[in-house]
Amino acid sequence: MATTSKKSSGSKGGGKGLAAEVKPSADLAAIVGSDPIPRSEVTKRVWDYVKKHGLQDQTNKRMINADDKLLKIFGGKKQVSMFEMTALVNKHLTA
Repeated sequence: MATTSKKSSGSKGGGKGLAAEVKPSADLAAIVGSDPIPRSEVTKRVWDYVKKHGLQDQTNKRMINADDKLLKIFGGKKQVSMFEMTALVNKHLTA
């Protein structure tokens, strides 16, 4: 009976991908803070902001309504899909 064991290194991906710290733009920093944080945390904080301010569309929950801060992130669009939101947020991050 063969057993396989996985080595755990303590960090997933070695600081790449979602675990890599990124610096938010000044506009995005107004929502997620200005400190470098992992991409996954950026997404979490944006969603927390959307929920806290009731910006998720009530009839179509896949759509996010922009307030003044999010308008800057969304390139002036008043409403974007949750999938489009991720791509637009990524434009405001630098490695």
